[in-house]
Amino acid sequence: MDVQTRWERSYTQKAPNEVSWYRPYLETSLAFIEQATAGRPASIIDVGAGEATLVDDLPARGYTNITVLNISQTAIDANRKRLGEGSERVYWLVSDITRVELEPEAHDVWHDRAVFHFLTAACDCAAYVRQVAHAVRRGGHVIVGAFGPEGPTKCSGLEVVRHDAESLHGEFGPRFLLMGSSKELHQTPFGTTQQFLYCYCAVE
Repeated sequence: MDVQTRWERSYTQKAPNEVSWYRPYLETSLAFIEQATAGRPASIIDVGAGEATLVDDLPARGYTNITVLNISQTAIDANRKRLGEGSERVYWLVSDITRVELEPEAHDVWHDRAVFHFLTAACDCAAYVRQVAHAVRRGGHVIVGAFGPEGPTKCSGLEVVRHDAESLHGEFGPRFLLMGSSKELHQTPFGTTQQFLYCYCAVE
């Protein structure tokens, strides 16, 4: 089964609040985004958004230039239905982040919660970092949330890679200046706890 089919099946078979990564509000992500933009207009891309509500909350905070990318058409369709007319003000992309063709230097903020830790092959990590370097403007910011060192070793039946701040930042290289990091204990809908590690970088 290829990756896209695997995720289509996951989003088709489960409601948004039936997946382990579900969280009603992405408070940590929103705080980092607001820190990165400091009230300025910004182009934001949310990578691997799934059916998360970040795309609902960003317009409520005045952000109007939003791109949502996900590998699953089902997840994108669910978001568009939930947003209604508001979905017309969002640019939607259905693709694998390691393969998609993104516009060069089109974004001020790159946000990813819970995609990078699924990239277990070095070639996929390298492809992801190339996409970030290509798509984010100099002076922009990158926010990546992945499973921390005490996080799970598998998610949705798939192997994952756990990271601390040093190892996660190390995947990106010296062009990305680490501005901050934080850990978050995420309570899953099933009553378990997952440790997430967020890194916040500036692009030089």
